[in-house]
Amino acid sequence: MPISLPELLCPAGDMDRLDAALTYGATACYLGGKSLSLRAGTGGFDWPELETACSKAHAQGASIYYTLNVLPHETHLPGIAESLERLADSAVDGLIIADPGVLRMARRYAPDKPVHLSTQANTANSEAVGFWYDLGIRRVNLARELGVRAMRDLLRTYPDMEFEIFVHGAMCLALSGRCLLSAWLNRRPANLGECTHPCRFEYRATELSGRCHDCADGLGEPHGHAGEMRLGVEERSRDEGTMWEITREEPYSAFWAPEDLCLVRYMPWFVRNGIASLKIEGRMKTPSYVAHVTDAYRTALDDVAAGRFRPDRYLFELRNTASRNLSTGFFLPGGKRISLPPLPAEERRPIVAQVREQVGNAAWRISVRSPWELQRPIQIMQPGLRRPELAAGTYGLENHRGEACTLLHPGMDGLLRCDSDQLAEGLFLR
Repeated sequence: MPISLPELLCPAGDMDRLDAALTYGATACYLGGKSLSLRAGTGGFDWPELETACSKAHAQGASIYYTLNVLPHETHLPGIAESLERLADSAVDGLIIADPGVLRMARRYAPDKPVHLSTQANTANSEAVGFWYDLGIRRVNLARELGVRAMRDLLRTYPDMEFEIFVHGAMCLALSGRCLLSAWLNRRPANLGECTHPCRFEYRATELSGRCHDCADGLGEPHGHAGEMRLGVEERSRDEGTMWEITREEPYSAFWAPEDLCLVRYMPWFVRNGIASLKIEGRMKTPSYVAHVTDAYRTALDDVAAGRFRPDRYLFELRNTASRNLSTGFFLPGGKRISLPPLPAEERRPIVAQVREQVGNAAWRISVRSPWELQRPIQIMQPGLRRPELAAGTYGLENHRGEACTLLHPGMDGLLRCDSDQLAEGLFLR
């Protein structure tokens, strides 16, 4: 009897990211419009583009879910109503919603569209699941703060509910993303889709001044008195000086940089326990990132079904894309956490180009992503983590004017001349 695999739900910030996800094995993609989703920094999809996206996905047997997961103010409601009216007649397969008011509106304006509950709703207990179930929700994205035992208990309590789990990507320093840091510092509310991610910037501390509890002297030279130290915090890319002040009364102060979630090791558990959907974070990531991560998780799931699960293989690919440590987050019991660093720079395999289209016999138009020197051996990123190689000397490069060259630079279009049956439109080269 064949194994039933979870849906692999991948991010699509724009059409290029959608194409990358579908090429490398997504069975569903989530995307948003030009506004009213929690990723205002992405290009998003206008209404004609949305129909194109649905057609592309459905042609491959994949689903499209539309995000209306802002936590809106009163002024946003007319725009939400307009969007829901258009979505009712669209080909999207479901709506991702967080706010109860938006859910109520969806029942009026798009009653036939299934609604999936966003992680922003912070569903972490059985009463919350039951509340949403009673309102007609049949899929819930569980809070990232839940561990394996809590997830298993909810699965047993609500066998008729579909559960969706984030398995890879950034972890917010708040309850499932409900964070005010960006709003406080930059007047860009995360809960309206405008997060500037200040938790991930680089900072330095600078000493401002201090006062001693025991005397009125400023804290210049150490004098052994208990005291209070004021520290300033500056951010690397800003030029306005101090943006935070910290009062330090203890020997230590701390800043944090979240690790990224990575649960690829536990694909057999998710399959065995009947999780409906495994979700990858990253609508603002590059198409090449989406390709790498989708390929790793698709292959991992397919390998579970084939009885040949190989976690080290998937982790190598994921560490190649990582900019922070990859962590098991809250998933493991007893507070245990496994963390892996990104690959060292000398071991990384950067994307050099994407194949756009075949333009002649053994000729392919390419978009260059990083410097490509002619003498380099190149891997073709084929789905299934297959990585056939183009050896140096077996291919040629031309610039956009059709001139033979030995180096192509990022941002250029060029031509790859290569007699290989391993190439195909949409594949990345590294």
